[in-house]
Amino acid sequence: MAFLELHDIHKSYYLGKEEFPVLKGIDLDFELGEFVSILGESGGGKSTLMNIIGGLDRNFDGSVTIQGQTLDHTKEKQMDNYRRGTIGYIYQSYNLISHLSVLDNVLVSLDMTDLNSSQRKQRAVELLNKVGLSDQIKKHPNQLSGGQKQRVAIARALASDPKIIIADEPTGALDSKNTAEVLSLLTEIAQEGKLVIAVTHSQDVANHGTRIVHLADGQIDGDDRLKDAYPLGEDKHLMHPKVLSSTASYRNAFKHFSFNFWRNSLIMLGTAIGLFAVLLFSGLGNGINAFIQNQINSMVNPNSVTVMKNPTGKKLSTSQFESEMGNFQSDPTKMMIDSSLMTKLDNLKHVDKVEPGYQMSNYSLNYGKQSKTGSGFQTWTKAYTSNTIKSGHAPKNNQIVLDKTQAVAFMGQKNYKKILGKTVTLNLTWVNDQKQPVQVKAKLKVVGIANGGQAGAITGTNYSTMHKLLKDAKAFTKPNFVSVNASSMNDVKTVANEVKDIKGSNGKYAFGAITVGDILDTVNQYVKIASIVLSSIAGISLIVSALMIIVTMYMSVSERTKEIGILRALGERRKDIRRLFTAESLIIGVFSAVLALVLAYLGSIGLNHVLYGIVKFNMVQLTLGNVITTFVIAIVISFIAALMPARRASRLNPIDALSAD
Repeated sequence: MAFLELHDIHKSYYLGKEEFPVLKGIDLDFELGEFVSILGESGGGKSTLMNIIGGLDRNFDGSVTIQGQTLDHTKEKQMDNYRRGTIGYIYQSYNLISHLSVLDNVLVSLDMTDLNSSQRKQRAVELLNKVGLSDQIKKHPNQLSGGQKQRVAIARALASDPKIIIADEPTGALDSKNTAEVLSLLTEIAQEGKLVIAVTHSQDVANHGTRIVHLADGQIDGDDRLKDAYPLGEDKHLMHPKVLSSTASYRNAFKHFSFNFWRNSLIMLGTAIGLFAVLLFSGLGNGINAFIQNQINSMVNPNSVTVMKNPTGKKLSTSQFESEMGNFQSDPTKMMIDSSLMTKLDNLKHVDKVEPGYQMSNYSLNYGKQSKTGSGFQTWTKAYTSNTIKSGHAPKNNQIVLDKTQAVAFMGQKNYKKILGKTVTLNLTWVNDQKQPVQVKAKLKVVGIANGGQAGAITGTNYSTMHKLLKDAKAFTKPNFVSVNASSMNDVKTVANEVKDIKGSNGKYAFGAITVGDILDTVNQYVKIASIVLSSIAGISLIVSALMIIVTMYMSVSERTKEIGILRALGERRKDIRRLFTAESLIIGVFSAVLALVLAYLGSIGLNHVLYGIVKFNMVQLTLGNVITTFVIAIVISFIAALMPARRASRLNPIDALSAD
């Protein structure tokens, strides 16, 4: 039984419905240790026969048997395994991969063996030394002569220790000296017990083999043995074939990425700009949220729960309660809180203080001949922190705290603190028990200056002073809000929920509750929406970047068509080809994210330096979450962008790819 058997091989090409037979019933047997020359003129079917033997051409009639096992050419996986473990190719045009070094061109085949990294490199160096290129291993193919390139191709063909070496016109592009050297190497390969099949149209080249098979017009018209096959020695298994690992795919992708780094850098820059914008806007959103939280927490006690009457009687969420509030501003009596409800607030758990208070919408202040109007006058409670008052102290009886803007309006920017100790006249309107407006007027001593800043102007007196003023004016004296102070920050939400569950004598829900957290959640929601809008605008550049990657990958597929054919001939699967291109795209994505991170970091330093002089706060704050999100976006965009080009590359016919220019 022969090592390799071809039985009744027929192959035709079609132009429309017209058939053009190329092989017309080929029957051949081959043995290990033979150097068989397939001799014939161009167009006689030699290359087609070699493609069938090599497992590249799967569309033919007949059978190919290897060591008694018939190959099923319809099964792509089996043919990939066959080429990977049994076949080594040597081409007339060398078919070396231009962006790889001489050593790496040989290692491509060894990546699909079970040798470890050091063993693969050692074998590659040994083979290159065998073909006389040990001093050329760091060079690239474009730095070699034709004879040197062919010897690299021979070393690559031998790398995985295949049983069959197919040489397609191996000396066609060489001078006489290099031809003799290559034929000598092929003879040595056959003497080592391998089957060498060389396609040639040269009788002189054919005469170097052990056997000449003459092919003419798709048929064998001569099979002459020149000498016996070389004797077989001990069959040593140097290695075993295996599928290409994902690590090897990423390593090869990185080599191509590095080779074309400057072209890829333009794509990375475009992608990085989009990612930079998204990252910077996210960091800006974080900074604005932190700034607002800092401003509010510096003036408002985070343990405080502001409690107000719920005229609807329904249990409302914070947002619902806030929207309902505006419906009752025209009738402030509906917001006044009875003493019985105050008692229920006093009895709540996790509460260390309950303070009634008044909130008035409009008021005016007179100092000397100056009059200033304002909105938002309220009594002082523990809801305010000690940081709220920048000069002076909290108000006691018959005293008032003004906002800095009001102090500046009365005394000027440089002398605003001189308002402390002065007396101002407060005028505001409230209602009596007949719901008629009542004017409240009082002279109060200024003892503190607050800085509301982003939170708005803060003006107020204490509860006992306001209660007395309303009583003297014969106005309603019931409070219209209560400040409930939770024992700790962990109890704030619990207390707020307990407040909302309190029912009045009518069985309806009596209160609504607002916490600092609720205020921050609302503000943060608006900031988040703004950040998303800005990031979405930046996302347009990411779409453009994705299109750039798609175009680049398609260009890469076109440029590397021959390389794809070479890799398939060596035994790489379609999956490996897809992974090669997606891996390179992912590398571009990751480097883009790194560049975007550097740009965002530098941009945040510059922006914070400018803004800190204005607001005394770092307004751009990049978090680990922002960085991770940026990398995820980069990876997802680059992966999706590579899918179609990678799929196209994997579906190329290996024979067509090898013949590409």
